[in-house]
Amino acid sequence: MAATTDERQVARRHREALELSTSRVHAIRPDQWDAPTPCTDWSVRELVNHLAVEQLWVPPLVRDGSTIEEQGDRFDGDQLGEQPAATWDLAAAGALRAFAEPGALSRTVHLSSGPSSTLAYCAQMTMDATVHAWDLSRAIGADEQLPPELVEFAAREVRPYAADLVGTGLFAAPRTPSPGADAQGELLALLGRRP
Repeated sequence: MAATTDERQVARRHREALELSTSRVHAIRPDQWDAPTPCTDWSVRELVNHLAVEQLWVPPLVRDGSTIEEQGDRFDGDQLGEQPAATWDLAAAGALRAFAEPGALSRTVHLSSGPSSTLAYCAQMTMDATVHAWDLSRAIGADEQLPPELVEFAAREVRPYAADLVGTGLFAAPRTPSPGADAQGELLALLGRRP
């Protein structure tokens, strides 16, 4: 089955978001893993662990058709081990392979919120990776400018449910953008960040 235009675009943006995250993970200095991040409850290591765990979930859910319940506590706790960047690389590569399998984005995946299209799941993962790449950039002093295509994609994805994310504890309440804020500033304000 040929991939639709939407499927190709979502897969491309997901790959770009993970490539951006990978560049930031590999820029972390040894003395920065315990540094604070804009995600007030997470250090750099905890943020990277969150990102890695999100990717580790993809193969069992997308490729294997597993459920959250079947996986149990498999991905609880710190998954980064002694080589956090290498663990991230493996997790990201596994997620990319699973989403790239023929027909993967037209499947149904079973999330904690219930059944969802894999296409919607991949779009949510892309938004999450994009915004957390900014968090990581700010935490380690890297370039905070996000690619415009990822900003546009993430904003379009999250706008309908941004207010609902506050209850998850992963994002702060939306803020009013600064006067004259650009698209990235508006996205970050929507997700409670202070650009």
